[in-house]
Amino acid sequence: MKKLFIAGGILLCLYTNAQVKPLQALSISSNKRFFQTKDGKPFFWLGDTGWLLFSKTSREDAVEYLQTRKDQGFNLIQVMVLHEANEKNVYGDPALENGDVSKPLITPGNDYRDTKAYDYWDHVDYIIDEAAKRGLYVGLVPVWGSIVKSGKVSVKQAAVYARFLALRFKDRSNIVWLNGGDIKGTDSIGVWKMIGTTIKRFDPNHLQTYHPRGRASSSEWFHKETWLDFNMFQSGHRNYSQDTTTGEPNHYGEDNWKYVQADYALKPVKPTMDGEPSYENIPQGLHDYSRPKWTAADVRRYAYWEVFAGGAGFTYGENSVMQFHKPGDADANYDVKGSWKEKIHSPGASQVQYLKQLLLSHSYFDRVPDQSLVVNNGEQYQRVAAMRGKDYALLYTYTGRIIQVQMGKLAGKTLKAYWFDPRSGKKIDTGTIGNTGVGTFDPPGTEENGNDWVLVLEKLN
Repeated sequence: MKKLFIAGGILLCLYTNAQVKPLQALSISSNKRFFQTKDGKPFFWLGDTGWLLFSKTSREDAVEYLQTRKDQGFNLIQVMVLHEANEKNVYGDPALENGDVSKPLITPGNDYRDTKAYDYWDHVDYIIDEAAKRGLYVGLVPVWGSIVKSGKVSVKQAAVYARFLALRFKDRSNIVWLNGGDIKGTDSIGVWKMIGTTIKRFDPNHLQTYHPRGRASSSEWFHKETWLDFNMFQSGHRNYSQDTTTGEPNHYGEDNWKYVQADYALKPVKPTMDGEPSYENIPQGLHDYSRPKWTAADVRRYAYWEVFAGGAGFTYGENSVMQFHKPGDADANYDVKGSWKEKIHSPGASQVQYLKQLLLSHSYFDRVPDQSLVVNNGEQYQRVAAMRGKDYALLYTYTGRIIQVQMGKLAGKTLKAYWFDPRSGKKIDTGTIGNTGVGTFDPPGTEENGNDWVLVLEKLN
């Protein structure tokens, strides 16, 4: 585990003693629907799935990734702490002794600021702190579900491991715990409950949820658990025709807004969000490489549908980036094409930030889903998603279809109206409109999939 890092013949300076102002730990808003910072400011979770960040990137690559995502407007990265029981990082440092999660392999008296010798966990520390320097939070998945399902983690081992994690990271303000890992809660439910309760016991000041398998929500198994602060669902990666597996209760296909709708009605009230929709550049359904791949337009549709239904955030994903693929990698999955350093600039990655900007430009904590705004709604791609705050309403169409709006939901005799472009964040002003009866609004361009627009209605002072 001893190593010397040299680039271009010069020893890299990987850490400075400059003090970085810590990020405020996240909490739940007073209405229990959203996230906020400690000082009460709204936090719209705009996440990226950098699942293998700890295991497949060098320090230099990790910093390049984090800086790029920061520049693209992301504010949280979802990462697996352990993807495999025999996990190692790019420097050959194993995370565990003999693959035993109750025996993290650490170097006593050492930390990541030592550029000559450090271990797997020091590398994790380094990346989390580099994220904090850039205003990024890190969603930590303690152990991926496949490890647990294979029988390699007992309840007793889980307790020891969860305590280790909680104590190691409890003083870092920029973390969130994502218990689980692409798995049903009923698979080894004792392990998941032990991890959840143990982390909450030793680290009560960080939020925690459960990352479930596809087409499921954490609420199915853990909604009333005291360690679960908010719900997370995984809507990807099937299209409408593929979502027909027997025994799965949520045959929603691409309608990820339906998960929000279901969770939104539960008691006690907790935030909910899509932690894994269909990834950009990944085959529809994952395993049939003859299928079309999801595009930036699909990403935008998932994002606006989910958030306008009441979601507290949204997580983006890109096929190459989520697995930090490099050409020639033996562990490539899902017909991945191109290096992550190329695909990190995929169109959808730069476009989702406009959703965050749109929401934060209006009053935040008063926003609620309101489909009664839409007079002429349709099914599947023809659906218009609608939400409103006290003095504004937002309506999203994926196809650029004509929208008929039930006026009078906002105060005032007249409203300001404009179109917001989810691809660029630009606005097209359409003037004012009377606030009675049914208003008809025709978006720019031809009606077709991917010609998506947000109609913005605002109360005039």
